[in-house]
Amino acid sequence: MSSAIAALFRDAESLEKTEGAASAAALYKRWIALNPDDPQLAAAHFNMAVVAQRSGDAFAAINALRDALRIDPEFHPSYINLGRALEDLGQTGAAVSQWLALVNRLPALNGPALRHKVMALHQLGRVLEFNHADAPAEDALRQAIDLSPGQSQAIQHWIALRQRQCKWPVVQGWDGVEARQLLAHVSPLSAAVMFDDPVFQLARNASYARQLIARPAHVRDHAARRVERPKRLRIGYVSSDLREHAVGFGLCEVMELHDRGRFDIHAYYCGIPRDDGTRERIRSAVDHWTDITGLSDDAAAARIAADGIDILVDVNGYTRDARTAVFARRPAPIAANWFGFPGTMGTPYHHYVIADPHVVPEGHERLFTERVLRLPCYQPNDRKRVIAPEPPQRNAEGLPEKGFVFCCLNGAQKLTPQLFGAWMKILATTEGSVLWLLDAGPETNQRLRLLAAAAGVAPERICFAPKRPNPQHLARYALADLFLDTFPYGAHTTASDAMSMGTPVLTLEGQGFAARVCAGLVKNAGLPDLVCTNLDDYVARAIAIAAVPSAAAELRRRLRAGRDHCVLFDVPLLVKSLEGLYDRMWDEFRTGDLPVPDLTNLPVYEEVGLGLVEGREGESIAADLYAAALESWAAHEPLPEDGRLRPVAPSHRDGRAAA
Repeated sequence: MSSAIAALFRDAESLEKTEGAASAAALYKRWIALNPDDPQLAAAHFNMAVVAQRSGDAFAAINALRDALRIDPEFHPSYINLGRALEDLGQTGAAVSQWLALVNRLPALNGPALRHKVMALHQLGRVLEFNHADAPAEDALRQAIDLSPGQSQAIQHWIALRQRQCKWPVVQGWDGVEARQLLAHVSPLSAAVMFDDPVFQLARNASYARQLIARPAHVRDHAARRVERPKRLRIGYVSSDLREHAVGFGLCEVMELHDRGRFDIHAYYCGIPRDDGTRERIRSAVDHWTDITGLSDDAAAARIAADGIDILVDVNGYTRDARTAVFARRPAPIAANWFGFPGTMGTPYHHYVIADPHVVPEGHERLFTERVLRLPCYQPNDRKRVIAPEPPQRNAEGLPEKGFVFCCLNGAQKLTPQLFGAWMKILATTEGSVLWLLDAGPETNQRLRLLAAAAGVAPERICFAPKRPNPQHLARYALADLFLDTFPYGAHTTASDAMSMGTPVLTLEGQGFAARVCAGLVKNAGLPDLVCTNLDDYVARAIAIAAVPSAAAELRRRLRAGRDHCVLFDVPLLVKSLEGLYDRMWDEFRTGDLPVPDLTNLPVYEEVGLGLVEGREGESIAADLYAAALESWAAHEPLPEDGRLRPVAPSHRDGRAAA
C-alpha cells in the first residue's frame, strides 16, 4: 500500500471520529478527484463507499462500489459490499448477480480468495433461503461448508434448509466433511426437531450460547436492588415476534389481563419493521413499547437498565432475531425464559424457565440450567382471535368431498422419516382417507408424494393446504377430522389452534420439552386418551378413530364442551399464576436465593451426546446410554459431581461417585 493511500485512510478515520462519516466521505471524494491515476484508486472508492453507507447515503455507496469494480474487477470485497447494499434496497436479484459474479471469478485457492468465495457463498445462501429458493440456497451453503467446514452459521442454515425440504437423512457427511462435524454445529431448534434427547439438547444449547454470544466486557451488579417488592414490579418482555406470529397471537390477551396496579409492563420489540393488527393490539395493551431492533446490544441493555426493569422475560430463546446478547449484559436483576423456545437456554444469565407439570414433570429439573417454575399450562392463548365467519368448502382447499381427513398443519421441517412412515401405515389401512399437510413448496410437496408412492400410497392422497390469512386458516380446521402430531418436535400453537376449532389432536409424548408440549396441551384440553407413548400405539389409535364414524365426532364434541372452562384456554388463570411466579422470583432475589445456573460438565455431555445421536434422527435417546458412556469417560478422566447423571467411578479410584 502506498504511503499516500495509507495517509488518506488514517485521515479519513480520524475525520469520521471527529466530524462524522459524511465528512470522511467528502475527503475521499476530493482525493479521488485529484488522484485519478493512483494504483490504489479502487481501494479509495471502496473505502468511500463504506463511509458513505455509514453516513446513510446508500446510493453514493453503490456508485462508489461500481466505480471500484470498473477500475479493478479483481477487487473482490467490492462484490460482497455491492451485493449487500443492493439487497438492503430490495434489489435481491441484482445482489445475487454480484455474488455469483464473484463466485465465478474466484478459481484460485489462496487465502484471501478462499475467504471471499466462502463469504459470497454464505451471502448467496442467506438471501436465497430468505426468498424461499431452498435448493439453490442449500447448494450454495454446501459449497461454503466444503471450502471451510467449521462455519457454524452456514452449517446451521444448511441443516435447517434440508429439514424444511424433507431431505432425509438431514445430516449426512460427504468427502472431507463428516456428519459428526456437522452435528457439532447444529442449532438448538434443529436439534430438537431431529432428536428426542434432552441431555444432548441441554449440552448443545449451552455450547451454542458460548459460540454465539461473546462474553461482555461489563455486566451490571444489582445487589443494591434487593429491597421489598415495589408497588409495581416492572416486567420487560423481549421478543421479535410481538406481531402476526404464533408468539404474538398467544401473548395478546396476556398483555391485556396483567394487573396494572401491581405490574408495569414493558415490551421490547426486536423484529421486522412491519405493522399489523396483532402488533398494534400488543402495543396498545402494554404500558411501554420500545423498539430495540436498531440498537446495539450495549445500547439495548442500557435502555432496559434505564427503564428499571425488575424481571426481563426472554420470549425468543434461540429463534430468529433473538437478542440473547442483551441478556448476557444482565440489564435486569432477574431473567426468565418463557414461551418462545421449548427448552433450556443453557446460559449463566437466564435464572428461570417457566414451564408446567406436563412439559417439565418432577424429576426433569436436572435437564435445565435454569430453576424450573410451573404454570398450570405454560402456553398462553387468545380467546379473542378473529375467525373467518364461514368455513371453506373441501373442494376449495383441494380436499375430496368424502373420506376421512387426517391433517398436520405443522411446518414441513418438523417431519421425520419415521413419522412419515407411520402416517403411510395409517393411510394404507384407512380406505378413502387423505393426509392434509401445509404447503411446503412444489419441490418438497412432490418429494413427499413420491415417498408416499414408494410406501404404496397413491400420491394424490397427500393434499396440501396453501398459506392463508390467519382468520381463514383457523376456520379451515373444521374440514379436518383428526390432527396427527409430529415427533419429536410436536405441535405448539398449531395444536391449540386446532383444538380451539374443535379438531382433536393425536400426539406422541416423548422425553424432551419440545416432545412433551403437545401432550400437555391435549391433556389440558381434556383429551388425555389422545396422548400415546409409542409409535405403534399412535398408529393403532389413529386407525381406530378413523374406523368408527362416531369416534372423531365424539372427540370434537368433548373439545367444544370443554372449550370455555378447560385449563388450556383459561387465560385469566395463566396470567394470575404467571404474576405469582414473578412475585416469587422477586422474593427469591430479595432474600439472596436467586438461582445460579448449573453448567457443570456440559462440554463433556455434548461430546458424549454427539456420539450417541449420530445416525439416529427422529429417535428418542435413553438417558441410561449417557450414564454408561459417562461411566466409561470417568474411568479415564474424573468429572465433578453435578447431580444430573451419576456414573459410579471405578473402584480403584477411592470409590468417590463422579457425575
